Parts: sequence; structure tokens; C-alpha cells
Amino acid sequence: QVQLVESGGGLVQAGGSLRLSCAASGGTLSTRSMGWFRQAPGTERELVATISWSGITSSADSVKGRFTISRDNAKNTVSLQMNSLKPEDTAVYYCAARSISYGDLNPIKSSQYGVWGQGTQVTVSS
Repeated sequence: QVQLVESGGGLVQAGGSLRLSCAASGGTLSTRSMGWFRQAPGTERELVATISWSGITSSADSVKGRFTISRDNAKNTVSLQMNSLKPEDTAVYYCAARSISYGDLNPIKSSQYGVWGQGTQVTVSS
């Protein structure tokens, strides 16, 4: 069973950068589409970015041009580079993996992902 662990969250001033990492154990990520989601207090979990098993990426309009998702299959990790951070980016960020290999390239619904990390807090101060 694949397990995911996020790291890299923290407190940063508006305009700053953070890099989140998601490390997997118990299985390979190379054949799975992956996603980063976030959830702020009192809101629903929302999609931030996805990367397919073939390397195709997509991202939410709110983060386009600022956030970049990438994967390193050799290290079995997925990362989210976040630049030009805004206070509205404050949330718990979750890494997610599809339960199956291949399939849909860039699933956008949280229900399409079966493996989740515990989350990492990102706080952006104004």
C-alpha cells in the first residue's frame, strides 16, 4: 500500500516562495497520476495542480503562472513549487495519488484519488 508524506510547508510573507514535496513509500508513483489539493478553514478541499503519469500538468486558474507541479520518478517524489505567494494561498496542502496505474491523465476531483498524505500547513502573511 502506497503511503504519502508531505513536507516543506511553513510561514512565509506575501510574495515569497515555498517548495512542497511529497515522498512515497510502499509503491511506485511513476505509473500514477498525482495531485496537490488544499483546504482552508471553513472551505472545501480544492484542486491546486495535477501531473499525469505521462508528465502532463494542469493547474487551477488561481495559481497559474505562480505554482508549478513536477515529479521525479527516480526519487519517487512529486513537488509543488509555489512562487509569488498570496495570503489567500494559506491552507493545508495535501498530496494525493490515484489508486490505479495509468488511466485518466489529470483527474480534477478529490474523489478520483485514493491515497492521501497527512497534509502540510502553508501560511502566507500579508
